Formats: sequence, C-alpha cells, structure tokens
Amino acid sequence: MEHSYPLRRQLVGSAVLMTLGLASGAIAAEPPALEAESAALEQVTSVSQLSDVQPTDWAFQALQSLVERYGCIAGYPDGTYRGNRAMTRYEFAAGLNACLDRVNELIAAGTADLATREDLATLQRLQEEFAAELATLRGRVDSLEARTAELEANQFSTTTRLEGEAIFALTSAFDGEDAFGNSLSDNPTFSDRLRLNLETSFTGRDNLRTRLSTGNTQGRGDLLEGALAFEQDEANDIGLEVLLYTFPLGDSTEVTVAAAGGASDDFASTVNALDGDGASGAISAFGTRHPIYYPVAGAGVGVRHAFGDKLELSLGYLAGDANSPASGSGLFDGSYGALAQLVVKPLDRLDIGLTYVNAYSNNPDAPAETGTGSFLSNYASLLDVPVVTNSYGVELSWRLSDRFVVGGWAGYTNSRNLSTLNGAIDRGALDIWNWAVTLGFPDLGKEGNLGGIIVGMEPKVTDSSIEGFGEDPDTSLHLEAFYQYQLNENLSITPGVIWLTAPNHNSDNQDAVIGTLRTTFSF
Repeated sequence: MEHSYPLRRQLVGSAVLMTLGLASGAIAAEPPALEAESAALEQVTSVSQLSDVQPTDWAFQALQSLVERYGCIAGYPDGTYRGNRAMTRYEFAAGLNACLDRVNELIAAGTADLATREDLATLQRLQEEFAAELATLRGRVDSLEARTAELEANQFSTTTRLEGEAIFALTSAFDGEDAFGNSLSDNPTFSDRLRLNLETSFTGRDNLRTRLSTGNTQGRGDLLEGALAFEQDEANDIGLEVLLYTFPLGDSTEVTVAAAGGASDDFASTVNALDGDGASGAISAFGTRHPIYYPVAGAGVGVRHAFGDKLELSLGYLAGDANSPASGSGLFDGSYGALAQLVVKPLDRLDIGLTYVNAYSNNPDAPAETGTGSFLSNYASLLDVPVVTNSYGVELSWRLSDRFVVGGWAGYTNSRNLSTLNGAIDRGALDIWNWAVTLGFPDLGKEGNLGGIIVGMEPKVTDSSIEGFGEDPDTSLHLEAFYQYQLNENLSITPGVIWLTAPNHNSDNQDAVIGTLRTTFSF
C-alpha cells in the first residue's frame, strides 16, 4: 500500500520547490548561483529552544519585513501580525513557516520578480539559526510516520467498527415468596452479560450488525414477575445472537432484514425513555418496555417510514423458526410475531404510540407471550400448547423538561388456545391486561446520569373461557426504582430495587423485594 506523509512533504517541499523554481527561471534576473542557496530552504514548524524574540531583534525585524512584503500571516487565526510586542518561540516559528510556505507558492506558480535574492538569503539565514530544532523536528516526524504506518497496516477495517458492552451484576432477593408461596432464595448471585457488535457500513447510510453474545444471568423459575432486563442464561458459551442489515429506501424509509436475533425495537420505537435494553435504564424486563413488544422476535423483515416530523409507521414480521424446513416451522409455517405501529408526535417532546401485535407459537422456545406477569398469562409456553395472541397497546413519552420525562403504557391481549393437549385442557381464550407509569430524571446529579421510577401491573389474566383456568385472583403491583451513575463515558453503576406486591397476582404470597447492582462497561 502506498502511504502519504504530509509532514515529510512539508519539510522537504521548500527545498524542492525552490530548486525547481530557480531552475525553470521562475525568479527572473537572478544568477544561477542562487540555485544552491535556495536548495537548503526547508519549512520549520517547531522550535523548542528559542528565547522570546523581541521587536528590536534582527530576526523579528527580518520576519516582519517578509510578512509585509509577501502577505504571509504570523501565526494568528484572525490574520493579524501584531508586531507591536515580543513573540514567543511558537509564534515566531509559525510566522517563519508561513513565510516559507508563501515564497514556495510563488515559485511553484512561476511568479517572477517577487522573490528577491536578499529575501531568499534572509530566509536561509533564519533557517540556519534554527538548524538544531529542525533536526529534532525531523526525528519526531520520522517517529510519527512509523507509528502511522503501523496503524494503517493493522487497522481492523475501513468500514467496520467494534462496539461492546459488558454487564456485571450482583443480585439478591431480600424478602418474599414466589408464585407458589415458597420463600424466595436470598442467596446473592454475581453474573454477567457480554455483547460484541461488529457494525459494518458499505455506503455510509446502511449498517450490517453482527453480534456475538453470551451471559450467565439466570431467571427465577419460580417467579416471572421482576425478571431482570439482562437475563441471558447461556453458561457463558459465546455465539452469534444477532445478524441483521439495515438500509434506507429514499429519504424517509428504512428497511431492516434480520437473518437471526431480530427484535421489534430494531425497526420500531418502544416509546420509553428508560429503555436501555438491559445495559442502561430500567433494570427489569417489564420496566424496560411495554411487554407487547417481546413476542416479535426472530428472522424476517421490518420497515420504518416517517411521514414528516409528526408521524412514523413501523411494520414488521419476524419468525422464530425461520431456518427450519420441518413441518410447522420455517418462515410462514411456524411461530411468528407481526407488528404494526403508529407513533404520533403532536408536540416536539411528546410521542404517542399505537401498537398492534399478532403472534402465533407452536414452540415454547419461540413464545407468543411476553415472559412477564403471572404464570397463567404465560400458560401456553409453560404447557407447550399452540396459541395465537392479538395484542393492542398505547404508549406515551412526554419530556416535560430537559430533566424530567413522564411516560407509560397500557395493553390488552386476547390469547386463544388452539389445542386441548390430548384432552387435558379445553379450548378457549384469556383476556390479559397490563399497565405502567414511568418517571425519568435525566442528568440527575450529574450529566449522563439517569434516575427512574416505574409503577405498574405486569400482565394479569382478568377473564378466562378455558375451563379450569379461571383468572388471576388478585392484583400485583410492580414498583421499581433505579439510579444510573455515569462514572465516565465508558462506565456506569446502577443500583436498583424491585418490589412486587402479591407476587403472581395472589395476595396469599408475601411481597417480594429484589435488589441488584449493575455495572456496565461500554467500549
């Protein structure tokens, strides 16, 4: 690969241009002997040992004369010379360099009778007096060129950048009972989640995301409410989690094609200022976003289109078993989630989302349910029966000031059972509701910090036509608070607590309290 070193060209360019200018007759009426004098001229950009140059010094007066004659600038951005005071070493060097550049330009342009023999001799004398500094500068330039060449030879890619995040989490339940009335284990756990994203662009407007990910943060099998947003129990075996490509169609449309690991938030806004996808913001899955978004996951396509600044439409279809050719799988014969959403922005800081999701599942590994709320609201994936759901939601986020955001959502789901499980259950449907109110406090105490409070009801079955299933007997409240402290651009620490009243929507169960300390490294 051919390298370009502008600093070296600056150092030797003066001598080359001077020589070329004299040899070609660019400076008229000068004897050929001048060629030898000008050949020694080179640019000086740094002087390390000069004392301040006084207006009475010869060097000062010589440079001032050159500045006035050739219109070069003595190192000031506003274009003034300021010759009424002493110049520092840096100012003098900058002025000398500017005049050398100007004279070289005149010679290169073939402009005659402007550069005189006396001026060239003056420039040569000034340069000779700074010979030691020039030698030092050359050494520094050589070192810089070597390091630049090494960086160019070993750079990762001209189109791909690496982004990563690592989560360390210390978590414990402090009190309470699970969905079955048993005491929650109060064993503290220390777990992690790691994501490495390769972000590749081919046109400058598109993006190919390749994500390698792993983790060992386990969920509580005895309680779905209060699930942490960064749960990922893969025993720290790293693998491909996401592979998707996003590209524009015109100025207002963006298309996302997911080959693996696609999710609704890849092409649709979740309309929640506390959504940090587990690494930042809310600490729970419920507090991160409206549960309506979770069943839309897998491989497929999503489209986002903006109708000006006030309206945005998102459409998407993702299949959970798109890679399998088996019966009951594939892109259209297996589990899927389809989303349609309008986000209205009537005011600059007010977003309102209207969301519809249709989902089908015949595979508990690709559920049509949310994974939050009561066990009854997630019955299909727990019993491994096919189910179709239709969900309707409204979301709101209103930034009342730079430091206060109020938001929330409400959602209804109709979940219809499509199998009797060989006569074990009846066909029928469940009505499921959930809601939340969120308060966000950006830059709380320091720029980059975020405080948050979530109060809501995780998915609850309010009516059932499946004989023997009934409905959730009581109402559980999800109360969450967290404070994300940004130590620097790459490191944040977030203590948070989740308080669940009447776990599993059953007042016979003692309130549960779960705390976590999340540390996030971003790079």
